[in-house]
Amino acid sequence: MFAEADGPLWAWHVCEEAMDLKIVPNNVNNVNNVRTKLKRLARRGVLIETERGLFARPRP
Repeated sequence: MFAEADGPLWAWHVCEEAMDLKIVPNNVNNVNNVRTKLKRLARRGVLIETERGLFARPRP
C-alpha cells in the first residue's frame, strides 16, 4: 500500500484501505493498534513518520 501511495498515509487510511476495516467508534482500538505498529516500523527504519501520525516509505 505504501509503495503505491502518492504521499504519506494516516493509520485510519491503512485500516480502511489495506485491512478493509470500517472506522466507527467501536473500532477506535483497531486504529490505535495499527498506529502503534506503524510507529514501530518507523523506529526500525521500514517507514518514516513525516509528520505526527503520517507514515510513508523512506526515499532511497
